Amino acid sequence: MAREVIKVTAGLAGLAVGLTACGGGDPASGADGPPRQGGTLRVVGSSDVEHLDTASVASVGAYGLARIYARTLLGSRASNDFGETVPVRPDVAARVPTRENGDVSEDGRTYTVRLRGNVLWNTRPARAVTAGDFVRGFKRLCNPASPSVGKSYYISTIRGMEGFCRGFGGVDAKDPGAISAYQNGHDVEGIRAEDDQTLVFGLKSPASDFLNLLALPFTAAAPREYDAFLPDGQEFRQHTISDGPYQISEYRPGASYLLSQNPAWRQNTDPLRERHVDRIQITLGQDSPETVQQQIEQGAADLAWDQPVPRQAIPRLRDDPRFAVRETPNNSPYLVFNTRSPNNGGALGDREVRRALEYAVDRSALIKIVGGPSIARPLHTVIPPGNAGYAASDQYPTPGGSGDPARCRDLLGKAGHPGLTLKFPYRTNSVHKLIAQSLQQNLAACGVRADLVADTGGSFYSSTIATPAKAREGQWDIAAPGWTPDWYGNNGRSIIQPLFDGRTYGPNSTNYGGYDNPQVSALIDAALTAPDTARADQYWRLADQKIMEDAAIVPLLDRSHTIFRSARVRGARFLPTAAGYDYTRLWLAED
Repeated sequence: MAREVIKVTAGLAGLAVGLTACGGGDPASGADGPPRQGGTLRVVGSSDVEHLDTASVASVGAYGLARIYARTLLGSRASNDFGETVPVRPDVAARVPTRENGDVSEDGRTYTVRLRGNVLWNTRPARAVTAGDFVRGFKRLCNPASPSVGKSYYISTIRGMEGFCRGFGGVDAKDPGAISAYQNGHDVEGIRAEDDQTLVFGLKSPASDFLNLLALPFTAAAPREYDAFLPDGQEFRQHTISDGPYQISEYRPGASYLLSQNPAWRQNTDPLRERHVDRIQITLGQDSPETVQQQIEQGAADLAWDQPVPRQAIPRLRDDPRFAVRETPNNSPYLVFNTRSPNNGGALGDREVRRALEYAVDRSALIKIVGGPSIARPLHTVIPPGNAGYAASDQYPTPGGSGDPARCRDLLGKAGHPGLTLKFPYRTNSVHKLIAQSLQQNLAACGVRADLVADTGGSFYSSTIATPAKAREGQWDIAAPGWTPDWYGNNGRSIIQPLFDGRTYGPNSTNYGGYDNPQVSALIDAALTAPDTARADQYWRLADQKIMEDAAIVPLLDRSHTIFRSARVRGARFLPTAAGYDYTRLWLAED
């Protein structure tokens, strides 16, 4: 790590070494030879992304897609060595701000970011990406039409962001003119463009992870043309503008994407991406992991979009160089309770009911579903291993980790809520249906009926569980989303804050169940203002313990990502936060 990077703690640096990917060798070693130009990369999968607007992207799939056409100030480099993906590196920024180079003030409250030249939008004519475009990107995080799931990171960190966002919330969410008028007519005290090539950020207090926040896809530059559209609306989705190596040439909602080379992009302006294939074709609508796997093995497709390798195929693929198990320390999936649901007399708002249901789950069955103990480990904490603030704990132990239905029944009876009936929407891609069915059986053993509802078309995150009105109406009671941290290394806030800070509950919030505990909020604030990462980690651990005492969720699995590529894919390098290979850096062998 000879470049200027954020320094991680010794423990996390050691962890990164220990999480080097296994299986399939390392195409980045040079064994694939020099890159070949041309061809169409064929990606096949199930569901469309929940948001295409970078301001509101939320899923690993959306992160991987956004990276192709939307650039941020800082970023990470794809690699099959987990440790190499952790450091923050320059993207549109010419260098990483540090105290040593004078771009971070002595008090840690002012950051100056200098942009590299000749980064261009694919407008006609092409024009430069400016500091003002990044200011626009930050302002769009709080738009009322499709607010960012990550806005709490910035509200709690940047001076004036909270007031700006509060005012933005009062603007008509269906009027793009009103949205752009507010956005362009109000400033954020802590974000300013000093000139076209210089950004200055003012923080409320020092934040050791601020550079990580500048690398998240929400903060991508936004061209002025976006002011004409409703954020993430249908019209917006047909008019995305690119400053990355590829541009979206054709988008058929729920069906397909065609990305072609962006003529305005130049390799010498982009240290994180490359460009080898001519086109990237993403075809959606295939819910069967087995069918996707078959297509890749037969050469009809090159990569899976949102499907892991089917569990039945893993044993025979162990020694196949095209197969890999990549580490993505995560909480995926977990069972979340809708604490705002009026169903069952508001039972899920009762902590004792949720505690009873903690004993229902047979994690050993879930591990078998996803591929066995080499692929997943049982998880009993909010923060998974491999993330800042993790401490092993199990507040609801069961024999062999296989559940304790008798205790679950007993505690539900004592809480006065036996015989619950719960609405359980589930994702249809990957193994999520099998996971939902397994959880349904676990709950039935406790005397709880779970009514499964297939949630197709990419609406699971975008509307079903991320819409407070649906939660309050009782349209769902439990769900099994997943969470991969937004970054690794110094990432304490990347789990607790977005998932459990009740103060930011609202549209697009990832605090799906509406959990709100002032004690947890206070611990979040204490961690964010802690004088060092060791102290912050202590507060994150305490928050984890309190959340589990309240049984806001049932952690299920810390799951590695299984991935397979066709015989013609070369140069595949993994992005843990996108749970996939970096499309911009791979190339295709001749057929």
